[in-house]
Amino acid sequence: MPNSSLQPTPISAPKIAIIGAGLTGLFTATLLERAFSQMNEQKINDKSSIPEITIFEKSRSVGRLATRYRSDSLTDKNWQWAFGAQFFTAKSASFQQFIEPWLQTGLLQPWCAQVVSLTPMSANNQKPDIHLKEQWGSTQARYISTPKMTSWGRALADELQHSTIKFNTRVAPLAGYKQTLANKISNKTELFDENGNSLGHFDWVICTVPNGQAVELMADSGFSEYVKITEPTMQACYSLMLGWNENQPLPEALSRLDTAWDVAYVQDSIIDRIFIEHYKPEHHALLPSMTIHARNDWSEQHVDDDIDTIKAQLLAAAKRALNWNTESAPSQVDCHRWRYAATVTASHKEQLGVLVDDERQWIVSGDWCGQGNIESCYQIAAQTVAVIV
Repeated sequence: MPNSSLQPTPISAPKIAIIGAGLTGLFTATLLERAFSQMNEQKINDKSSIPEITIFEKSRSVGRLATRYRSDSLTDKNWQWAFGAQFFTAKSASFQQFIEPWLQTGLLQPWCAQVVSLTPMSANNQKPDIHLKEQWGSTQARYISTPKMTSWGRALADELQHSTIKFNTRVAPLAGYKQTLANKISNKTELFDENGNSLGHFDWVICTVPNGQAVELMADSGFSEYVKITEPTMQACYSLMLGWNENQPLPEALSRLDTAWDVAYVQDSIIDRIFIEHYKPEHHALLPSMTIHARNDWSEQHVDDDIDTIKAQLLAAAKRALNWNTESAPSQVDCHRWRYAATVTASHKEQLGVLVDDERQWIVSGDWCGQGNIESCYQIAAQTVAVIV
């Protein structure tokens, strides 16, 4: 009779916690599932090592690719604004391969926008100056998600097979583990919510939130790479959302026949860029909608100002840029504040990459560990998976 002590010990499924259901978190869960699935296939369908992944998200939906819309009761049509990331690029071969399935289905589409440089109306009421800057094409494509920018994030979440997303769940700081590391149960980390309720024990904890929030989560926890979390600086961004009624006259800068445009880089203004939503692919059924992003440096300087004051300042700047009158003034106005929108790193410094505490099996990641864009979300997720698998 064989000695039971010589039998191979079954590998239990790793339990992995991901804090944050933004794109970095969703990409990380997707790539982890794929990596473990490939390992299982090589082991002749050994299901024991399929991970149990739990994603904790403090808000009520997946993040980063944000869409806001409002319905008109008279026409039953929508105004729609991509008030977070407007588009993304795919420069690396691996990311191009990753997004290909959604390009095939049409959920992701290239946006061949006509881009202009726009100088707002001057103090002496000289009209806005608009000059063609470039046209985005297929050589270095910009991509959007249709019919909404949130559609891709929701598709990523829906396609997860071994992951559970718990919304409206704020994970408490991990400070208690500085003193209790030696007492961890089977080298697992127990997470708690902000009310002190246990969220479970996990083999790995992956924090994908912006670095300002990561600092709070990891403060006094003994995380070995804590100092590096504070190195990048993130700046805020205000988004102004404007809409016009059906058949309403549009501002002069939009209705000019000599220069049709989709995106404007704005000069000499607190506004950085203007995006025309209803000109995007698969957006033709929308009511006239426009998203305006303020400059990051200006947004950061005014990050704690009253939101109505900010809205009024941005609306005045938009009027100078677009040159509307009483009839062509927007009927819909909204404003959103992003506290952590753009990563600022010194040009001479290398990208951080993922930050790993091997002893605790904690990882801090996020697009701010790379170049701060959506492709960085994917690259950082891939680095995270390489650490675990």
